[in-house]
Amino acid sequence: MPNFSRLLGIATFLFASAAAFAQSGSYPTQSIKVVVPFPPGGGTDAVTRMVLEKIRISTGWTLVVENKPGAGGNIGLDAVAKANPDGYTIGMGQTANLTINQHLYAKMPYDVSKAFVPVATVAGQPVVLVVNAASPYKTLADLVAAAKSKPDSLTMASAGNGTVGHLTGEVFTRQAGIQSSHIPYKGAGPAATDLLGGQVDYYFATPQTVMTFIKSGKLRALAVSSSKRLPILPEVPTVAEAGYQGFETNDWKMLVAPTGTPPQILAKWQAEVAKALARPDTQETLQFEGSAPLTATPQEASTLIKNEQQRWGDVIRKSGVKIG
Repeated sequence: MPNFSRLLGIATFLFASAAAFAQSGSYPTQSIKVVVPFPPGGGTDAVTRMVLEKIRISTGWTLVVENKPGAGGNIGLDAVAKANPDGYTIGMGQTANLTINQHLYAKMPYDVSKAFVPVATVAGQPVVLVVNAASPYKTLADLVAAAKSKPDSLTMASAGNGTVGHLTGEVFTRQAGIQSSHIPYKGAGPAATDLLGGQVDYYFATPQTVMTFIKSGKLRALAVSSSKRLPILPEVPTVAEAGYQGFETNDWKMLVAPTGTPPQILAKWQAEVAKALARPDTQETLQFEGSAPLTATPQEASTLIKNEQQRWGDVIRKSGVKIG
């Protein structure tokens, strides 16, 4: 005698699968929400909007950015994790909320390995140590000397607890043997605003956030965290060149979708992101902001996440940083 409950379950699954496949064939039929887990004005927001605009021009898709900041990007990505896996909610993940936060927070709202599927890698860049142009610090050595003369007298801004800028700063203070007071903000934009206003002393920032202010003379760049100098800041030494051998950190960004999103939809996004990143104007914009296109297959993107989770886990354990 047939098991009608089991047959009904199979039929329901096949119907849902067929519906998802049919939907992906005509996708999209409505606007697509892209969650940026940081406020407007920061590096993640700027890169997201730039790439989405290229996709909109190419496809005519209606793409709506929703900024949902907080908890080092966890709040925004949690909204993506809980969204329907229908291709109409995508998130811009990055190093912090995909690889770092799980080592920092006592309780995470999502499990990266289970909640998300990579859509496409987008860009990568180092962070830049900047100070207000009116500050007395002309070099990295000046900053370190001041911090050593008066421990805990300097304040270090970051775009939020657990961000690459925050951890880069923590790694640097330990390697340099100094102490600073960490001031976390709800995003890169607010941190840059307070640095410009003189409320904080220094900031490890994404290039996109501060490049305009560096070029205009409002901020001074003391060092970059990459192993090589940035082409757009050829006069600014790396942290390693400034005397801290082996120092290197980088940030990267990757679009993710809720697990279960139809592969046909993911393939459409992957193709469109690849086209957007291949455009000369996109590459020029990224280079101007201190970034570089980051292209990878879905498998390579998954491997990147796993490798970076291990790397940053080691950094966090050695630094002793913990949140919650």
